[in-house]
Amino acid sequence: MVAVGLGAVAWGWLHAPLPMGSEPLELAIEPGTPPRSIARDLERAGVRVDARLLFAWFRLSGKVREIRAGNYEIPPGTTPLTLLDKLVRGEESLRSLTLVEGWTFRQVRAALAREELRRDTADLDDAAIMQQLGRPGVPPEGRFFPDTYAYAKGSSDLAVLRRALHAMDRHLEAAWAQRSADTPLKSADEALILASIVEKETGQAADRGQIAGVFVNRLRAGMLLQTDPTVIYGLGEKFDGNLRKRDLQADTPWNTYTRAGLPPTPIAMPGKAALMAAVQPQATRALYFVARGDGSSHFSATLDEHNRAVQRYQLQKK
Repeated sequence: MVAVGLGAVAWGWLHAPLPMGSEPLELAIEPGTPPRSIARDLERAGVRVDARLLFAWFRLSGKVREIRAGNYEIPPGTTPLTLLDKLVRGEESLRSLTLVEGWTFRQVRAALAREELRRDTADLDDAAIMQQLGRPGVPPEGRFFPDTYAYAKGSSDLAVLRRALHAMDRHLEAAWAQRSADTPLKSADEALILASIVEKETGQAADRGQIAGVFVNRLRAGMLLQTDPTVIYGLGEKFDGNLRKRDLQADTPWNTYTRAGLPPTPIAMPGKAALMAAVQPQATRALYFVARGDGSSHFSATLDEHNRAVQRYQLQKK
């Protein structure tokens, strides 16, 4: 009878909510943490239970060696049974970070700094970050795929960057494999650069393919690309939001008004649609386009037509 009574008490304890406050508790388990320490950490985090009792449960369960490192959120109502199940399954508390199409690497770093991530890149410059990611000498601009990435609180910001880097590798490789047979682009890297320009120039998704077609036509004809976003990128932090004539004439490696061909690096992160537009541009006779002011663009095959469009849409003269 005593054994039955003890069994009933144990069953009741395993299925009863652990004493804790009304807010979820956070528990971080580092790799190699002993189970006894995990039990103590739970007590320190705010679970009002004897750590020795929790440790005894972990051992008696036979699953003590299956507990996984990670960052966990322990909600009110958690029982010793569901707690152990969560730790064994590795059901971590996840956050998410969205990297947006058209962002620069500087914006990516600022977004990472705002997240609940371990700042392993805090004291690293861009080159050192790429070294850590196994890409020494590769500029970081445009190398990370814009998407939403889930992560556990306390994860390394380098781990998130590594996932985004590999995602861009996959998407770029897939796009390059589908390139048009007559593309003037010589490599996947050139496709990435062009895609970043298309991303920054596109106001409406419907225009993306034709915008890519204009730039491809210009590359084939040996014309200057003359795209403002590259000039703005080259100005860096000196750009104050107002692009002036002197800016278009100030030579930088990214000024496509003063230098022929593609710039040396991407100017932002292109999404999948921009990548595909760069390698499969829309067939068009257009060599020029100008923003209408509503997000869409007007395309022209001749300079005279383009100048009239500029007068109409940019200078508001009809």
